[in-house]
Amino acid sequence: MQDNPFSLTRVRLRHYRSIAEADVELGRLLLLVGPNGSGKSNFLDALRLVAESLQTSLDQALRSRGGVGEVRRRSTGHPTHFSIDLDFRGSDYEGEYGFEVAAVRGGGFRISREYCGVRFDSRGDDGNRSADARFLVESGRLVDQSESVMPPVGEQRLYLVSAAGLEGFRPVFDGLAGISVFNLNPDVMRQPQTPDSGEFLHRDGSNIASVLHRLQRSQGGKADKSRIEDYLQLIVPGMHGVSRSELGNWETLEFAQEVPGAKGPWRFQAHSVSDGTLRALGVLVSLFAGTGQTLSTVGIEEPESALHPAAAGVLLDALRDASERRQVIVTSHSPDLLDRSDFDLSELRAVRSVGGETRIGQLDAAGALALREGLYTPGELLRSDQLLPASAAGPAAEADR
Repeated sequence: MQDNPFSLTRVRLRHYRSIAEADVELGRLLLLVGPNGSGKSNFLDALRLVAESLQTSLDQALRSRGGVGEVRRRSTGHPTHFSIDLDFRGSDYEGEYGFEVAAVRGGGFRISREYCGVRFDSRGDDGNRSADARFLVESGRLVDQSESVMPPVGEQRLYLVSAAGLEGFRPVFDGLAGISVFNLNPDVMRQPQTPDSGEFLHRDGSNIASVLHRLQRSQGGKADKSRIEDYLQLIVPGMHGVSRSELGNWETLEFAQEVPGAKGPWRFQAHSVSDGTLRALGVLVSLFAGTGQTLSTVGIEEPESALHPAAAGVLLDALRDASERRQVIVTSHSPDLLDRSDFDLSELRAVRSVGGETRIGQLDAAGALALREGLYTPGELLRSDQLLPASAAGPAAEADR
């Protein structure tokens, strides 16, 4: 099992799509809860933008979203920039990373600010603590640095990509680039696909057969696959297992499931399986299939979608189980998923759209009190439309006190 976790401890966003400003502290598990259209997905998309910008380029990440004009928030104040600031923690380090992107005439952009600071607490073979690392780039100039020799700066390329060649910044790059956000698509998952390495599950789950096949080829992977199948059997009664099936030069999923009156389980390919089963499998694979050398944050949009309400409790157990190993962030508007009395208020953030502006915060004073005293479950508050963020004008609910 991998033992190199990377998690976010705080996320601050400004002028990102519908989010004017958000400041969210994170633990091992976080549920962003609110109605459709409230802006929950925009929070996860900001994290995905960071990962994509490091994996490919900031220009490509912005273009895939329609350009910087579609990313920066539209309002009467006409903000010309957006910013993403992250606090993080690894196995033996912690620090901060962030950047601000400004729009320029003609639909272009420039990186007006980018910084990174890493503090290590480990010691090498010589007994000395690893040296801290930092940089600050402003308007295309490197104005602060920890190393005597640093790579050159480009106005449209995140500097962390270049700095990752230096030992002090590499863990941050790996951790942030490894963030995965999933919006699973059963229609795509049931179609035959071209095999790939299966190292990383695609955002829509399209290569899930390759990922399962990779898991089957190692001892640790077999343990992960067994856990996935155990949870799938709880969510889909009668399910015995799932594996990759070859179709000439293509591949698909094959499920083994009990059929009344049959002596043994029957086998069904993905095109014969329900959306709920495919989505459940996709969620479980995204949670438990280790990827790369770093166990970075996993984000999942509406994992309960298409599932029977009775399966919501098992799904929540799976989310909590996975969060013991890696950080998990999910969006949800399902009361069924929240119908438990064992929620810690630190696991919940309420999301609302007020006048077209997304507000994300701890539960307001009334909701926090109701949950602390055990008067209602979060699901019951959501059903009665009382799961609300603390007012931006007032003090945040003392949810964790």
